[in-house]
Amino acid sequence: MSDLRVSRAPAAGFIVVGLYWGSFAGLVPDLKAAIGASDGTFGLTMFFAALGALAAMWLAPRVDTKLGARALQGCAIALGCAFLLPGLASGPIAFTGAILLASAGSGSLDVIMNTRVSALEAASKRSLMNLNHALFSFAYAGAAVSAGFFREAGFGPLTVFAFVLVLNILLLSAMYQDAAVLEDDVTVGPSRMRRPLIWLGGIIILIAFMSEQATEAWSALHLERGLGGSAAQGALGPAILGLTMGVGRLSGQFISAHVRETYVLQVAGVIAALGLMIAASAPSLSVAYVGFATLGLGVSVMAPMAYSAVGKRVNNQQRAVIITRISVIGYMGFFIGPPLMGSLSEAFGLSISFYTIGVILLLVSVLLAPQLRKQ
Repeated sequence: MSDLRVSRAPAAGFIVVGLYWGSFAGLVPDLKAAIGASDGTFGLTMFFAALGALAAMWLAPRVDTKLGARALQGCAIALGCAFLLPGLASGPIAFTGAILLASAGSGSLDVIMNTRVSALEAASKRSLMNLNHALFSFAYAGAAVSAGFFREAGFGPLTVFAFVLVLNILLLSAMYQDAAVLEDDVTVGPSRMRRPLIWLGGIIILIAFMSEQATEAWSALHLERGLGGSAAQGALGPAILGLTMGVGRLSGQFISAHVRETYVLQVAGVIAALGLMIAASAPSLSVAYVGFATLGLGVSVMAPMAYSAVGKRVNNQQRAVIITRISVIGYMGFFIGPPLMGSLSEAFGLSISFYTIGVILLLVSVLLAPQLRKQ
């Protein structure tokens, strides 16, 4: 509980982001049907929407400086208002604009809360990143399940997002944080950056986010369309992913105190790849659930371990800028994932899409984590 008190403000931000994206994942079949999009078109809308997140990430340090102690609150309320728009969209173009704005709010909040957790880790000498990412996962799982029940009860996406906005508002007071925690993190020029470290950490996060996105956005479709599940059974796919990611990240909170992050990353890549391949080849809903659970346990620690590994290898003066840069590289996963999944699904089926992501995950174990260890 002391770790949670230390990181209370960014922790509330992680919960809010988890609530929105968990709800979105559980609502994908309804959102996709509402705009009349094919798999490829839906993937393309998400591709363009990710532009909003990347643009906002580059601007996030300025937003943080401008809003100061209110930065987390400001980004959270902007995110909440923007997420009402996808529920109102009636076509692919309107949906793309709506989710672009929602992604922009999410991207700003993501950079600011990860930067603040990293700064708190340095100031308190505690491991906090896995705990905060675990809170995101548990919020995501709860929201995905709730979205499934809302769908079963006949409520539409707008109602669900409006309900999450109420929860968002209730958490705003916890997000107030004195920005003095970041005073030591001054901007430094690119020439002083360790570029290999940035790219290795960023690409690991990219692969982790791409894998999460693949399952978050497409698991419900795989379960409902491919295996004949109901709306509630389909929502269990992203919900199980979120729940097991939360468990994995809480475990990572303790593992990181005894095992080097790069070794954990190698093992996690293999576990995550295995999980996706089980889900892709599943003959039944229960086996697919096992696959998504295995994926969640493996992929859960990849992004927070990469953030921690990079954070330990830089000084306070570099941290804010480097966290921003590896976050921007990492969020390219949201660019790559949706169109990759959509195009492969249309051409070969969802199962082949999942197999492909599984092979990419193995690159973390074989190539990227060992190279990161040398930095």
